Formats: sequence, structure tokens, C-alpha cells
Amino acid sequence: MRMKRFVLIDTAEIPNTDGALCLFSYGDDFVIKIRGGNGNQLMNTRMHGSEDALAEIPCTRIARRPQACVLIGGLGMGFTLASALRHLGSDAEVQVAELVPGVINWIR
Repeated sequence: MRMKRFVLIDTAEIPNTDGALCLFSYGDDFVIKIRGGNGNQLMNTRMHGSEDALAEIPCTRIARRPQACVLIGGLGMGFTLASALRHLGSDAEVQVAELVPGVINWIR
């Protein structure tokens, strides 16, 4: 059996700080951590139920409103955005405020 290990893919500086986010692969999954942190994961592709629910709960409440508008604070791995788009009408507008440009590149 082969051991999975974290493999650093990229580092994205956090503007106006000395911090950075690090993107790792871990087997078939991806993980985002803070550089130099305690090793805890901020988010990963394996477990994203809370990110899904963060959009599902409010978006189902406003889904029938014409031209609903939603602001998502942070792109992360895109799960909250994807959930919002699934639960809103086709005329809704969803904006994402992401402070770390590198995260946008990772999603692309």
C-alpha cells in the first residue's frame, strides 16, 4: 500500500501581510493550508459539506426572488459558489470577493 503525502503545488501570497496560502495535492484530493501554520487544513476537496450548506441554506430562501443577488466572501475551492449557483434562479447574480489573487488562478 502506498502512503499518501502532501505535495506542494503552489503558494499564493496574502496581500498586505507576510502570510501565504499553500495549495497541496494529497492523493486524488487538493488541500489549502496557511504557510508556516500548525499544519491544519483550511479546506480540502474531500470534505466540503459546510461550504455547500453555507450557500444552500440562504439561497434556497431567496431562490424565488427575481434577480436575487448574493455576495460570497472568498472563493476557496469553489464549493460555496457552486452550491449558490445550484440553488438560485437563472436570473440571479452571484459575486465573489476573493482577497488572494493566487486562489483565483488555482480554480482556473
